Amino acid sequence: MSFNLELDEHGAWRKQFALRLKLLSEWLADHDLMEPGVRDRLDQLHGLVKNDKIMVAFVAEFSRGKSELINAVFFAGYGRRIMPASAGRTTMCPTELGYDADVPPCIRLLPIETRLQQTSLLDWRNAPHKWERLDLDVNDPDQLSQVIQKVAEIRRVTKDEARALGFWNDEMPDENPLPAADGMIEVPKWRHALINMAHPLLKQGLVILDTPGLNAIGAEPELTVSLLPQAHAVVFILGADTGVTKSDLAIWRQHLCALGEGQESRLVVLNKIDTMWDEMSTKEQVQLQISSQRSDSAEILNLDPSQVLAVSAQKGLLAKVNGDKKLLEDSRLLELEAALGDGLLGQRRRILQASVSNGIHALRQETNQLVRTRNRELVEQIQELEGLRGKNVGVIKQMRLRIEQEQADFDASGAKIQAVRSVHLRLLRDLFALLSSSHLKVVVSELAHTLKQPGIKLRVRRAYSHTFGRLRSDLERAKELVGEIQAMLEASFKNLNAQYGFSLQAPIAPDVARYVEDLNQIEHSHLQYLSLGNSLRLAQPEFAERLTRALTSRLRGVYEGVVNEIELWNKSAASQIDAQLRERRRNFSRRIEAVSRIQQAAGGLDERIGELQGAQSELNMLDAKLADLTAQLLAPAEGEAQAAATATA
Repeated sequence: MSFNLELDEHGAWRKQFALRLKLLSEWLADHDLMEPGVRDRLDQLHGLVKNDKIMVAFVAEFSRGKSELINAVFFAGYGRRIMPASAGRTTMCPTELGYDADVPPCIRLLPIETRLQQTSLLDWRNAPHKWERLDLDVNDPDQLSQVIQKVAEIRRVTKDEARALGFWNDEMPDENPLPAADGMIEVPKWRHALINMAHPLLKQGLVILDTPGLNAIGAEPELTVSLLPQAHAVVFILGADTGVTKSDLAIWRQHLCALGEGQESRLVVLNKIDTMWDEMSTKEQVQLQISSQRSDSAEILNLDPSQVLAVSAQKGLLAKVNGDKKLLEDSRLLELEAALGDGLLGQRRRILQASVSNGIHALRQETNQLVRTRNRELVEQIQELEGLRGKNVGVIKQMRLRIEQEQADFDASGAKIQAVRSVHLRLLRDLFALLSSSHLKVVVSELAHTLKQPGIKLRVRRAYSHTFGRLRSDLERAKELVGEIQAMLEASFKNLNAQYGFSLQAPIAPDVARYVEDLNQIEHSHLQYLSLGNSLRLAQPEFAERLTRALTSRLRGVYEGVVNEIELWNKSAASQIDAQLRERRRNFSRRIEAVSRIQQAAGGLDERIGELQGAQSELNMLDAKLADLTAQLLAPAEGEAQAAATATA
């Protein structure tokens, strides 16, 4: 199945899931089951699916047909080129194409001069007023293409300015751009571009990252150590006629081998196979040449040959625009789309559905506890009232006094429950302090100091090792604290359950260990990046500063991920206690009300027991309905109408 069709199916599944989750939320609210912990879990599930993005990064040296390939795979429906793909240099700055419904169609451009300021690219994203913005008309391909041409703009600067911006390195003359006759140097006008447009694929969550050539990539370490590692797939484009050149190999070794993801997430495309079509050669001879080039490229890049595909982006685009099926087949473009669809999207969907499944099971657990608590209270009330059959007024009066005493004793026991909360909060404070941004800044400061020292950094690997060792120790300590808190919760909940008849169950503890793996990947990408030709770049203070900011931003993302999981875990535990306290107080009120009605009317006993039995039957039906609704969330999408009819029945 092609990438576009796979993405459509993935988008349909996300849309269907959002609908079912919305209907479940409304149903829970209508039946008084929307406790704070349940609401937090629903919000987490909604955010997980709504914010799911699939990033495909396209990387190549200049003039490999990268932008043309993006046009052919994603934008042929416009009937013309959208990304600039003329001869010579095209995309001069990293360009992200995506869709945000809260932002009008536009292109936002970050001036290249922002490299001179001590702010990370991630932080610049949160300062939209610093970007130049131009509106896009997605219904006008000509206007769209004209505005997007901005990503190819350049500036002419002096050698000193180029050095300050990171485009000139006296120690690496082979990688420096050629000065013009007047000594001026061409550099990108923009540091980064964000294109927001309501393209059908982008609306489904696709994000396309279009990168510039080697010199521009090397000057922006945040691209290599932050953006590229977060891509779910990387497509590396070569020239079919040249194979792997020296500059291609430099990009592969310095920027793509450093990625923490497995090699299966990388595809290599030998583009422009039409240059090998030769009327003086048979079709079989041409195919043999292409196969040989694929095998040689796979061997040089240490990849499985199945990960190296040969296409003609230009002929594929032309074939799609003109509806030429024979030319489309010859271009082999559909083979690339199938590889992206079957490999990337299939894997991404499995990962997302696994996370969703875990969230749904946690939601089911929390709502189950609430239903069980209410059911147990009903059973106890029925048994209590059944014991009053045939009893005189004095016995009924004594029962009321006993219930009121139980209520008073329960209200007085608040100190014990508060003690549990106090111990929990104290341990949480220690945990949050360990994961705070201020603590992270202290840990990274030593490495930052080493990176900012002038000259060649001979001890930089040792500094990285020491810093990441401390970070791993912090997460291991966080893991220990989570274990202590979990053990405390389990023991405290068991005690409260035995003493007060609660049905508290400690929520599943967050998996801190997987964030240790994230740290390992970040460290690997940085060390690989620094060990392959970038040590000379690191001698430049400006480059070292940008690398430090990129590292800090990415580490902050890891720590924030841990904190978010811990906060959800904490809310789940606290909301259980709050919910069962509320249910117990309501139960006391209902019991006293029932006894009062019995005291006032002889027939009140049977009437009240009947009401409770009816409520019990209704609660059992709610439990069955809840199981059905949560099971539907786990099932494949089967049509909005069916989901709506089932959920509102």
